[in-house]
Amino acid sequence: MKALRFHGVGDVSVDEIPEPVAGPGDIVIAVRAASICGTDRRIAANGHFKIAEGTVRTLGHEFAGEIVRAGADVRKYAVGDRVSVTPNVGCGVCEFCRLGFNNMCPDYDAFGITFDGGLAEYVLIPASAIARGNVFHLPDTVSYRAAALVEPLSCCYSAIRRLDVTPSTTVLVMGAGPIGSCHVMLAKLFGAKKVIVSNTRQPRLDIAASLGADVLVNLGEQDLADVVARETAGRGADVAITCVSKPAVQSEAVQLLATFGRVNFFAGLGVAQEVPIDTNRVHYRALTLTGTTGSSNADYLASLALVGDGRLDLERLVSKSFVIDDALDGLAYAGSGEGMKAMVEFAAPALRHAD
Repeated sequence: MKALRFHGVGDVSVDEIPEPVAGPGDIVIAVRAASICGTDRRIAANGHFKIAEGTVRTLGHEFAGEIVRAGADVRKYAVGDRVSVTPNVGCGVCEFCRLGFNNMCPDYDAFGITFDGGLAEYVLIPASAIARGNVFHLPDTVSYRAAALVEPLSCCYSAIRRLDVTPSTTVLVMGAGPIGSCHVMLAKLFGAKKVIVSNTRQPRLDIAASLGADVLVNLGEQDLADVVARETAGRGADVAITCVSKPAVQSEAVQLLATFGRVNFFAGLGVAQEVPIDTNRVHYRALTLTGTTGSSNADYLASLALVGDGRLDLERLVSKSFVIDDALDGLAYAGSGEGMKAMVEFAAPALRHAD
């Protein structure tokens, strides 16, 4: 089979490798759609602390497909089932796992990092991932393309449900890429009064508008602080979400909040950096600073239901599709800022017999 493989920092290629074999408690999925994430690009360029030097790893953690092989001990899953998978597999016994926060487990495994990921024709799902609830049956109403995007949506859902968005809330989304677009859709779904979106690229702002954004701010033409002041009668935004990995954006977000405002530092900075924050403003305006990373399996389940019920259309985020042979082009496209989501798609496989 073919897979997009990380060999070392800056060394990624499409390789021909053996198909995975399912053990007694494992399943093998024939991937039908896998989207390329900024995390995949960062791993390709910089590596990952959980990928030891010399380790070759198949990338990809946003994927969906159908089961083509199931081990003899597998229950509740069968050959032919349409499924998707959450990437972070918790240890199952730490305090965070026991509270349902598999994304916060300090000893986690993850597809595309410690397990081979989904940017391949087939992917092995080990028994541990099945036992810990990381495999989800897809509703008939959810396409493989949409299912591959439920994972990034669920990360945004994890963030926005902590921000108390109501019909009286003005939300500022800083960045109009795929993640920013997910936040726009969720903010409107949660009933936000007004959603302001800022970005440097007008085509992405236009997409945000089609998804429900009320006010567009092209940062090359407008001053964001002026627009926020005008649109909020000088109050500031009730909620700000940073979807750009820049320290200056995080600093500015705090300055643009209203009294009792909340910010979510959604986009990480990649490496630890000092970010100047006006703590006097935090203190005197009673601001709340939050951060979220990834999503729990519960967040994913809720997000999958939103898509399955037709309340969110994730396929609108797919701007270009690739075959696995051209996955390197897909990786480059994902980093170009030209469109939105790059998707690698695969033809339907011939079903196999269960072990």
